[in-house]
Amino acid sequence: MQILLNGESLELPHGTTVADLLVRLELTGRRVAVERNLDIVPRSQHATTALADGDRLEVVHAIGGG
Repeated sequence: MQILLNGESLELPHGTTVADLLVRLELTGRRVAVERNLDIVPRSQHATTALADGDRLEVVHAIGGG
């Protein structure tokens, strides 16, 4: 299936979840926000939210500083 991730096209296997995507992006364990089709996906739903062909995702991660 094809999704749009942060404005870039990405091919993923069918059945990929938000959690699977974060593993692929090496963002597991980091503070991230995921928006799917303009709706925030709560962290508690990352493992159960399956992506679909044509989904538009924005993934941002917090970077500490001072």
